[in-house]
Amino acid sequence: MAANVRVRRPATPPPGLPHAAPSSHKYPPVRQDHLSADERREAASKGYGPGRRSHSPGGLNVTPGEWKLLVVVLLIAAGVRMFRISKPDSVVFDEVHFGKFAARYIKTRYFVDVHPPLAKLLITAAAFVFGFNGDFDFKDIGKVFDNVPYVAMRMVPATFGVATIPLAYLTLRALDCRATTALLASIFLTFENGLITQSRHILLDSPLVFFTALATFFFVGFSNEDKKEPFTEQWWTWLILTGLSLGAVVSCKWVGLFTIATVGVVTILQLWLLLGDLRVSPRMWARHFFARAVGLILIPILFYMMMFQLHFAILGSSGEGDAFMSSEFRQTLGQGMQDTYADVAIGSEITIRHLNTQGGYLHSHAHNYPGGSAQQQITLYPHRDENNIWRVLNATIDSYEQYDYERKPIVYIDDGSRIKLRHIVTDKALHSHDVRPPVSDVDFQNEVSGYGMSGFVGDINDDWVVEIEKGDRGDKESNTRLRTLRTHFKLRHLNTGCYLFSHKVKLPEWGFDQQEVTCNKNAVKTNSLWYVETAAKHPQLSVNAPKVNYKIPGFLSKFWELQRVMWTTNAGLTDRHMYDSRPLSWPGLRRGINFWVKDHRQIYLIGNPFVWWSSTVAVVTYMFVRGFLILRAKRGYRDFDNTKVVKYDSLCGFLFAGYCLHYFPFFLMGRQLFLHHYFPALYFAILLNCAVFDLVTSTLRPKIRLQIAAVLMIIAIMTFSKFSSLAYGDPWTKKKCTNGQWVKTWDFSCNEFLDEYSQYSGVTVPTLNRNTPMATIGGEPGGRAAIVVEDKLGQDAVVPPQDEQSTAVPIGAPEPGRDVFAKDKQKEIKSQLLAMDVPVPVDEKEISVVTFEPTSAAPELAAGEKEEAKVQGGSVSSIGEPEDQAHSEFINNLEEEVEVGEDNDDLRKLHGPLDHEEAIADQVAHELYPEARDAE
Repeated sequence: MAANVRVRRPATPPPGLPHAAPSSHKYPPVRQDHLSADERREAASKGYGPGRRSHSPGGLNVTPGEWKLLVVVLLIAAGVRMFRISKPDSVVFDEVHFGKFAARYIKTRYFVDVHPPLAKLLITAAAFVFGFNGDFDFKDIGKVFDNVPYVAMRMVPATFGVATIPLAYLTLRALDCRATTALLASIFLTFENGLITQSRHILLDSPLVFFTALATFFFVGFSNEDKKEPFTEQWWTWLILTGLSLGAVVSCKWVGLFTIATVGVVTILQLWLLLGDLRVSPRMWARHFFARAVGLILIPILFYMMMFQLHFAILGSSGEGDAFMSSEFRQTLGQGMQDTYADVAIGSEITIRHLNTQGGYLHSHAHNYPGGSAQQQITLYPHRDENNIWRVLNATIDSYEQYDYERKPIVYIDDGSRIKLRHIVTDKALHSHDVRPPVSDVDFQNEVSGYGMSGFVGDINDDWVVEIEKGDRGDKESNTRLRTLRTHFKLRHLNTGCYLFSHKVKLPEWGFDQQEVTCNKNAVKTNSLWYVETAAKHPQLSVNAPKVNYKIPGFLSKFWELQRVMWTTNAGLTDRHMYDSRPLSWPGLRRGINFWVKDHRQIYLIGNPFVWWSSTVAVVTYMFVRGFLILRAKRGYRDFDNTKVVKYDSLCGFLFAGYCLHYFPFFLMGRQLFLHHYFPALYFAILLNCAVFDLVTSTLRPKIRLQIAAVLMIIAIMTFSKFSSLAYGDPWTKKKCTNGQWVKTWDFSCNEFLDEYSQYSGVTVPTLNRNTPMATIGGEPGGRAAIVVEDKLGQDAVVPPQDEQSTAVPIGAPEPGRDVFAKDKQKEIKSQLLAMDVPVPVDEKEISVVTFEPTSAAPELAAGEKEEAKVQGGSVSSIGEPEDQAHSEFINNLEEEVEVGEDNDDLRKLHGPLDHEEAIADQVAHELYPEARDAE
C-alpha cells in the first residue's frame, strides 16, 4: 500500500525569489571518497569500513585533545620512572657489567661483550658529557658510587622507558583502535613494575624495548601508507624510518632479530598478496620487492655495521678483550708485534701458536703434573712470555748428534722434517709417551710433557714430524717449508703417531687454569694446526733477511671476527645462575630477579601481576578464538566476510605474531636466560590485551567503555603501588612483604625488611666514607658475585680491614649476570723470584705472575735457576693488567686479609638476606666459619 503512495513535488517558489536548490535528501551531493562496489569489497578485505579511502599520514587520526592527553600521560610516566632515580647510590645488578663497559669506552681500552654496542654507547655518551673519567670499576653489587655521574647514566634507559609509552599509544591508534584503548595501553605500560625497575638502572633492556616499539610503530605507519598509495614521499619516509629503527633495535641486543623477523613475516605476506593481485604488474611488484629489500634489509645492516665502526674507532688501545681476538686483530689495538724473520731453520728460536681456540702459545714452566708421569707441564697460554720460546733442533741422526747450526750450512724445516723442540728457559724437550693426560684421561689421548735435562740429548719420544697443511697464497715457499706466520702445520709424534693437540679444556688449579695440551690419536684437524708466530735471527741469516708480520685486517675482517666471537660465546652461556629462569615460567610470572639488597631494603625485578597475567590471558584467548573461527570456516560459516572480524583479526594477528616471534625462539636456546628476556614479548602482549579490550567493548557506548577502562587502570595502579617498594628500593615491612608473596616461587627476602616503618627512621643510609670499614661478601673465583657491606666487626674493637674483606655470599643475595669474558681470568705464571718476601701460611699453593710482553730484563738468579714464590690465598692478576699493577694488587690483597678471633661468634652476622629455613642458614654459617664448625 505504501509503495503506491505518490511522492509530492516540492512547491514552486513564489515569483521574484531565487530558485531553491533541491533538498539534500533527494539529490545528495557526489562524495569525493565514494567507493565503487569492487573498491568497497577490497577495502573490506583489508579491514576498512565502508567508504573509507583517505586517512592521515601513517593512518594516525589523532585529535588535538589526544595530543594534550598524551602529554599528561608522558609526564606521569616520567614521574614514575625517574622518582628518586639517584637511589640507591650504589651498584645494582648488571650495572656491574654495563657500567664497567662505559668506563672501558672512556678509557678506550678494548673489551668484548655478547651484546652489540649501541645501547652501551648511548650510556657512555651520557657518562662522558657529565664528566666520568672511567676510574670507577663497578666491581661489586652494593659498592657505593664515587665520582661517577650515575644519575645521568641511569637517565638514559629511564628516558627510553618513558618514550616507549607514547609509542604504544600511537601504535594502537595507527592500528585503528579507539583512544580509550590506546590510553589503557599507555597506563598499563606506565605502571608495569618490571619495566619500571629495568629502566631505572644502567641496563640495556629499556633501550631494546623502546626501539622494538619504535620499529613496530613506523612499520604500522608504513603499512597504512602502502594501503593508501605506494611510492609517495610519505611512503618512503615511513619505510626508511622503519629500517633505521630495525637497525637500532638489533644494535642494542641480538634479541632485536626477533623484531626484524616480525616485520619480515608481515612484509612477505604483503608481497604475497601483491603477487596475487592481477592489477599489479610484474614490474610494479619488483619495485615493491626491491624497495622493501633496501629499506628493511640493507638499511638495518648498514646501521648495524656503522655502530661497530664507531665501536672500533673508540676502542683503539689494548684491553681485557684482547685475549678473545686473533693476533691480526690485536695488531690494530696498539699492542702490535715487531717484524720477525720469515725463515725457520734448525737452531731457530721460535714461538708456536695454536691456530684454533683463540690462539694460545705452546708454553711450559717449572711445574710438574701431580699425576701421570709427574714430568714438567706443557700448556697453552694466551699471553706473550719468555716461557713460550722453543729452539728447533735436528732429530734425524740415529746417534742424536746435535747439528752444528752455528757453523754448518743453514737447514730449513721442510714438510716431513723430523725435529725436536727444546724449551729455552727450562731446557726440557717437548715429549710425549703412552701415558694418559691428567684431565682428558681417555685411550686416544697421550700426555705431553717437558722431559730431559742439560746435556741430555733426549730419546725417540722427543721426536716430532712436521706435516705442512697449507701455506699463504702470497708466499709460494710457505707451502713447501716452514715460514713464520705463513705456514699452518701439524706435529706428528714419531713414536706413537698421535698429533700435538689442544682444546678448550682448562687444567685445574695446579695447572694455573691454563689450557690443556695433549697428543691425540684421533685429532680434529682444526685443533691440531699450529703456526710459528716469531722467529729470532738465525746465526746463518744475514741482517737483511726477509721479515714478516701479521696482515693488518680491514673493517670487514674485524667485524666478522667479532661477530663470530660474540656468537660462539653467547651460545656458550650455559652456566646456571641463582635467578635464571626458563621461558615456560615467564607468562605466569613465576619468579623474579634479586637486583640489590642493602640497609634493610631490596630491589627485586617483578612484574605488575595484573598487567602481566591479563596480557597472558588475552594471548591465550586470541589463540582459542582464532582456532574456533577456523573451525567455523571449515563448517561453511562466513565469519571472515564480516569487516569487523577481518579488522580485528588482522590487528590482533599482527600483535600475536610479534608476541610469538619474541617469545617462542627462547625455547630453542640452551643458554642462560632471565625474566627480562621476556620484556619485548610482554610489550606485544600488553598491546594485544588492549586490542582484545577494544573488540570486547566495541558495541558499548563510549562513556561505558571509558568507565570500564578506568576501573582496569585503577586496578593496575593499585597493584603497582603494592609492589612499588621492590621497584624503588623503598622501606617495606616484613608483614607486607609476606602478604605480597602471592606466588610461593616469588623469593624476595622478607626477613631483610624491618617489622615497622617507624624503625626505618633510625636507619641511616651510609654514604661513601673512607673511614668506615667495609667488607666484601663473596667474590671467590668460580663462586657467587661479591657484594659490599659495612663491616660491623670493625666497629667493635676487632681489627677492621683497610678496604674490603672477602668471605662468602649469603643465600638470596643479588648476583649479576655472568660476564663470560671475565669468567676464566688467566692466572699468570712467571718463572722468576718475586722482589719481596711473602710470609707463607700453613696451606700453600703455588701461584706465579708473568707479564704480557717478552721479558726484556730479569733479575739475576743463582745458577740460572728460576724459582717461583709460594704464597697463600693471594689473588692473581686478571688478563690485561700490567705486571707492576698486578703485583701491587697481589701484595695488597695479602696485606688486607684479616683473621677473625674465635671469641667473636656473636659478631659474625651477615648483612644480606638469609633463607627462611634454619637448616640452610646453619649450613651457610658452617661454610662461612669452618673454624667454628671444627670447634663443635
